[in-house]
Amino acid sequence: MIVFKAPQDTVLSVLQSIAGIVERRHTLPILANVLLRKTGNTLQLTTSDLEVQIRTSADLGGDAAADFATTIGARKLIEILRTFQPDQTVTLESSQDRFVLKGGKSRFTLQSLPAADFPLVQESPNYGPAFSIPQAVFKHLLGQVAFAMAVQDIRYYLNGILFVAEGRTLSLVATDGHRLAFASATLDADVPKQEVILPRKTVVELQRLLRNVPEPKDTRQSDTAEPAEAPAMIQFQFANNQAKLSFNGLEFVTKLVEGKFPDYNRVIPVGYTNSVTLGRQALQASLQRMTIMTSDKFKGVRLNFEPGVLRISSANAEQEEAQDELEIDYGGPKVESGFNVSYLLDVLGNISQDMVNFAFEDGSSSALISIPGDANFKYVVMPMRI
Repeated sequence: MIVFKAPQDTVLSVLQSIAGIVERRHTLPILANVLLRKTGNTLQLTTSDLEVQIRTSADLGGDAAADFATTIGARKLIEILRTFQPDQTVTLESSQDRFVLKGGKSRFTLQSLPAADFPLVQESPNYGPAFSIPQAVFKHLLGQVAFAMAVQDIRYYLNGILFVAEGRTLSLVATDGHRLAFASATLDADVPKQEVILPRKTVVELQRLLRNVPEPKDTRQSDTAEPAEAPAMIQFQFANNQAKLSFNGLEFVTKLVEGKFPDYNRVIPVGYTNSVTLGRQALQASLQRMTIMTSDKFKGVRLNFEPGVLRISSANAEQEEAQDELEIDYGGPKVESGFNVSYLLDVLGNISQDMVNFAFEDGSSSALISIPGDANFKYVVMPMRI
C-alpha cells in the first residue's frame, strides 16, 4: 500500500510542522515516532510527548483503498526527506511490518511500531468558550513577554506564561522573579474571565510554528487604502488542566501548569514621578558596550540619571571600568540605580519601537520600561546592588 506520494517539499513541510515536540531520547521509544492514520485520501499525522500533542491532516496522495494506521520515526523521516530535491516525488510504501521510503533511485527501509501503542493525550471534555486572535498579533505578544519566562525554576508556575482572557482583552504575563513582562491585545468578542499558565515548552514551540508569520500591520489606513485581507487567526480553548489551540490546519493540545501565578498587578508600579524617554537603539548600543566589562557571574551596570545626561558604567573584578554618556531630556533629581544588564538588553532586543520610556522613583526602586503612547506593554526590572 502507498501511504503517500507527493513532492518532497510538501511532505517535509507537513512533518516539520508537528515534529518540534518530538524528543530525541525518551523513556518510551514510540514517542520518537509520528502516528500516521490513513482515511481515504486524507493522511492524519500526530506527535506527542505526553504533555503536548500536535495533529494535522493533509492530502498527500497514495492509495485510498483501505484505512490503516502505524507509527514511524519522525526525525529519521525528516532527515531522509531533507536529502531529496524539493520538487522530487517521494513515496512511502508499506511492506509487511516495514515501510519503504523512495525518492528517485534511493530507497530506505524503515521499522514501525503499532499505532495502538501510541499514547494519545486524553482531551478534556469541558473546554471553555473559544476565542480567536490574529496570528500576527499573538506572535507579537509572545515576543514581548516570552524572554522573561523562568528556566527550570523550582517555582514551577514561573516556567511558563500566564494567559488572562477577560472581556475583550487578552493579556500575557511572564516573570522569573527578577523581572516581569506584560503585554495585551484586544479581542473581537467578549469572553468570560479565564486564567491559565502555558508551559515553557509549549510557548517555545508556538514561537517556532509562528516564526514565518509577518509582524502585525499598522491598522491606521488612509481613505484610499485598499481593504486589508482577512488575517490568519489562531483559536484558543481552555479547560481546567488543558488548552487547545487551532491554526494553520494544526490542532495543538497541551497540559497546563498548575499553581498560583504571582499577582502581576501588584508588581507593576504606578505613580512614578521620574521618567525619561530615549532612543531604544542608542540605549541598547551603550549597554552592549558596557557589557564588555562585566563577567559571567556579575552582569551589573550602574545607571546615573542627572539633568540632561544619563551616565552608564560597569566594572569587573580585574578593576577594569567602562563608562558611557547619553544626552537625555530629563530634568528630575539625580538618581543612581544598578541593574542586571542582560535584563535590560532582553527587553530592548524584543521590542521594535524607536523610543522607550524609562520610569523610576529612586535608586532602590524597580524600573518600569514602556513604549510611549502604548499602554499595552510594560516591563518591570528589579534593581541590584552594585
